[in-house]
Amino acid sequence: MDNESLESNTKIKEDSELSKEEKLARVQEDYETFLQTRTFKFPSWLYGPIQGKLIKVEIEDCPNFGDKAFVEFDSARTAIIVVDMQIDFCGKNGYVDVMGYDLSLTAGPIKPIKNILDAVRDGTDIKVIHTREGHMPNLSDLPYNKLLRSKIIGKGVGIGDKPEGGEGQLLVRGQKNWNIVDELAPMDGEYVIDKSAKGAFAHSDFGVTLKKLGITHLIMTGITTDVCVHTIMREANDIGYWCILLKDCTGATNQENYEAAIKQIKMQGGVFGWVSDSNKFINAIKDGFNV
Repeated sequence: MDNESLESNTKIKEDSELSKEEKLARVQEDYETFLQTRTFKFPSWLYGPIQGKLIKVEIEDCPNFGDKAFVEFDSARTAIIVVDMQIDFCGKNGYVDVMGYDLSLTAGPIKPIKNILDAVRDGTDIKVIHTREGHMPNLSDLPYNKLLRSKIIGKGVGIGDKPEGGEGQLLVRGQKNWNIVDELAPMDGEYVIDKSAKGAFAHSDFGVTLKKLGITHLIMTGITTDVCVHTIMREANDIGYWCILLKDCTGATNQENYEAAIKQIKMQGGVFGWVSDSNKFINAIKDGFNV
């Protein structure tokens, strides 16, 4: 199938509805475009015409380490995902603090995330979705093995317990320490998804929300890089979402784990998506919206 016949076939389909021949022809065309432009073009043939602004952000170490490439996305079909930036994970006497980890590693992303939120909140149509991990007050949605492990690593203080000097029961919905930190508090019109697991698709309304909003591209931020952020990014990638992780907008309880998680994403030309940073993303927003 040549380019002219591809363009004449304008019916927008779900990815799963494409025939083998259509899919192979489209990927050949986009492959040749990538070789010429080093850009993962936004596939309007799949999703329809651009609804917002066409944004192009630089990504690193793609397709090989040391290379540079770009990803295009439609601002109206893009969401910033802010994963679990809660007091329990980056605040004093929260869950991570009780486990004995360095809070500076999980609190480090707060300022870069605030910077990108300021950028997208200032007149763009990019959606913002926050997630919170936590369990029902009666702990009915808390697996026993997770509870037991938390008790052991917390030296007797686990999920559902209130630590000395704490503001509430650890990782329990409705408790003050379960809330998102003040610096990144959701604004009116933003979405907050409550989940009881590391991932977000199986035990929350996250997937339904993405579909309802027509989202195709996810900008991943939050904590922790190697656990909840990675899990959600892997889930999303498997379904077909295009994911970009902003490396300075995420952190882990261990620096080596953080670095390994970043490297894992970059393997195989971007096995779960791609990696960029807040400055590149903000510059792309400014260029796209002519700020």
